Amino acid sequence: MTASATLPSDTTPPHSTERGEPPLRRFAFRALGTNCEVRYVAPAPGASVQFEHELRAWVERFEARYSRFRPTSLVSRINAAAGSWIEIDDEMEEMLDICGSLHALTGGILDATAGPLLQLWDYRNPPTQLPTPACVAAVRGLVGWPRVERVRGRVRLRPGMSLDLGGWGKEWAVDIVAQLARRAGVRDALIDFGHDIRVLGAPPGRPAWHIGLENPAVPGQHHGGIAVSGSKGVASSGDYIRQFTFAGRRFGHIVDPRDGYPVAHGLQQVTVIAENCFMAGVLSTTAFVLGPRLGLEFIQRFPGAEGLLVTVNDRAQTRGFWNYVVT
Repeated sequence: MTASATLPSDTTPPHSTERGEPPLRRFAFRALGTNCEVRYVAPAPGASVQFEHELRAWVERFEARYSRFRPTSLVSRINAAAGSWIEIDDEMEEMLDICGSLHALTGGILDATAGPLLQLWDYRNPPTQLPTPACVAAVRGLVGWPRVERVRGRVRLRPGMSLDLGGWGKEWAVDIVAQLARRAGVRDALIDFGHDIRVLGAPPGRPAWHIGLENPAVPGQHHGGIAVSGSKGVASSGDYIRQFTFAGRRFGHIVDPRDGYPVAHGLQQVTVIAENCFMAGVLSTTAFVLGPRLGLEFIQRFPGAEGLLVTVNDRAQTRGFWNYVVT
């Protein structure tokens, strides 16, 4: 998912404690192919070292097991063994269960086997010629969650298939880090992994975390912002950064596995606020693929979720989104 929610630097609370407010710590690192940052209030002096160590260790383990870009990861080993059964543990069983649930929930839009299509339309290596319909159809034959074979403790992909948890893995990791924070006694935090965000509480001396929404027409600038507090997730999906242009036409990185082509129906960005980052990401990506009208209807099916959909000439939002908007 391409998230475009960003935290403007001018919203960072001062680190002084002149008014008796606790300092806001910032822990930044690189993981999961993106910049990761956690801003939080330590529950007690000295507690930050242990929390940051546990946080970093968990993220490193998660990436080592589930990144398809790590040749020794469990996901990569499953992909390399396509055509044969491979043994998996209970944790991987849970991950595959999630893949199946998301495929059903989104009507096949979030498909963990869509990797061959993503490679076909790879924006990092744009094609010199567009794939023919026959080529797209052939690759689509390698995609489809129902084609994954499972028995307890084992999984088998058909030859040519591959798994990719990138459609929701980062958002899942953000929520686990939020759980680690709570376990460490952290009540106020903003967790931002590549602009997939989860907030807890609020920053010192302020009623809410202020999150800027990137302007898809002018990347790097904001077209507005939202204020979020308590326990919420924020995620955005868009195609205006990760994309390539061929013969004057733009092809974004989000591919609809139902037809095999990059999404192209006028949406530039979808931002969703939900109960956690995982759900916000699922809804934003699905809504982006569905398009303005159906996407808005999809978000509104989920109680407590609010969304903003931006096209080149217009924008639409759920009824409660305005409650979060700040100027």
